[in-house]
Amino acid sequence: MKPATWLGQDNPHLVDAGNGHFLHANVLPAFVNMQQAARDDGIDLCLVSSFRHFDKQCAIWNRKWRGEAALLDSEGIALNPNSLSDVEKLHAILMWSALPGGSRHHWGSDFDVYDKHAVEQWNGKFSLVDSEYRKGGPCFLLANWLEANMSTFGFFRPFNEDKGGVACELWHLSHRAVATEFEQALSLTELTTAIKHSSIEGKAVVLQHIDEIYYRYVLNRGESWDSESWAR
Repeated sequence: MKPATWLGQDNPHLVDAGNGHFLHANVLPAFVNMQQAARDDGIDLCLVSSFRHFDKQCAIWNRKWRGEAALLDSEGIALNPNSLSDVEKLHAILMWSALPGGSRHHWGSDFDVYDKHAVEQWNGKFSLVDSEYRKGGPCFLLANWLEANMSTFGFFRPFNEDKGGVACELWHLSHRAVATEFEQALSLTELTTAIKHSSIEGKAVVLQHIDEIYYRYVLNRGESWDSESWAR
């Protein structure tokens, strides 16, 4: 696999999933089958986000770095970006948003879902946060349905728990077979090169901490990161 493919710069495997969304060609049939099964059970399972290009991920990152988009803590509470050091801001962004080139959304195997009908009937403002998928939230029934049924269609939650890296995301699903091919192609060297040639804000601090970012957030191994013992 070419680095540009898993980096989200040039993914040739994408097909139209409707409503502006794109998925890997080998993922779309499984998603459609799961979506229909959910509807049969009264759940309006729809895509919120699917494939995301490197440049799009970079734009998301830059808006957060500049303080134009909210930074959240592990509980989903807004942080004051002016009170954070660059390193603190780096980790605050990475908790909820991937580094460009390091996002599973680049692969077409991963996507975010919600219960469209339930959200439309809900009185609150939908923000894709944890509480919306817990008891009392509009997507609670969806979250439970996925827990019971997603594996039947080949999907799993890569961020099912907070390990001290990426926050728990009950809405993020991954097609295990296809995602595994991309996971095996990951390279710290290629990611570093992509960041060096990108227009990412905070590039100096990102590159200074790129080893930790790769281990803790891209590989999602969390706080077990140890710069002295990790063989690079």
